[in-house]
Amino acid sequence: MDVGFIGLGRMGRGMAASLARAGHRVRAWNRSPEGAQGLDGVTPVASAAEAFAGEAVITMLADDAALEAVIVSGGLLDQPERPGLHIGMSTISVALARQLTAIHERAGVPYISAPVFGRPDVAEAGKLNIVAAGDAALIARAAPLLDAMGAKTWPFGEEPSRANAVKLAGNFMLISAIEAMGEACALTEGHGVAGADFLDLMTNTLFASPVYKGYGASIAQNRYEPPGFGLKLGAKDVRLALQAAEGAGVPMPFASVLRDGLIEAISHGDGEKDLAALARVSARRAGQS
Repeated sequence: MDVGFIGLGRMGRGMAASLARAGHRVRAWNRSPEGAQGLDGVTPVASAAEAFAGEAVITMLADDAALEAVIVSGGLLDQPERPGLHIGMSTISVALARQLTAIHERAGVPYISAPVFGRPDVAEAGKLNIVAAGDAALIARAAPLLDAMGAKTWPFGEEPSRANAVKLAGNFMLISAIEAMGEACALTEGHGVAGADFLDLMTNTLFASPVYKGYGASIAQNRYEPPGFGLKLGAKDVRLALQAAEGAGVPMPFASVLRDGLIEAISHGDGEKDLAALARVSARRAGQS
């Protein structure tokens, strides 16, 4: 397929490379031009408008503000040449997803949401788990692209914003796991047991799953750079989860605890580190660092 790709950050680069490796023709644009360079089979273009064309376009931008600036304020939906399908893969608010659905419908541009679970190495391998929502026929049309980037596509209904709600709920669970590991390590350290030894036990027995093993290893080794999932982005996702919860009348008391811990981490200079650095908050509070 002839596909445009907008947003070549740590995740987007691997996703675009996976598309090219699968034989798709990829035209890519990034707000920082150097981000579009050096990808085999990917053709950099000079503007977002050039990428927003062809059989499909994928957006993988950092947050609501970036997506609004490029797609909405940038007027891409008003240009004469537009894509046959827009696949929104950014982690954004439920509110913006609903807005995008409405404005795409008015513009006559088909739209689906398809955010992803996985870190940059998983994106590079084309093994992401993709959460898709929207018209079933459109998801079927996007399948060759989604299959190139992901191990599996998980459908969640006809309303695109449902995929964004699932993504935020999943990231809330992931960040909760990191908080739990940080607090538990502080507890064992307080009784003379090395947190690394404790995590070795837990992540190979009761919690032998990718999130606990991956982030647990980072915590055990105090390895927080380079970031795979940046802590500031995690803070953004918890804030969006709280907004979505409030909009649906759903209390999320622990999400508020996470929000405050993430703010504390950022205030101590850990915002650009990996999300696993959230565990340092518990250690600091216990006087262990």
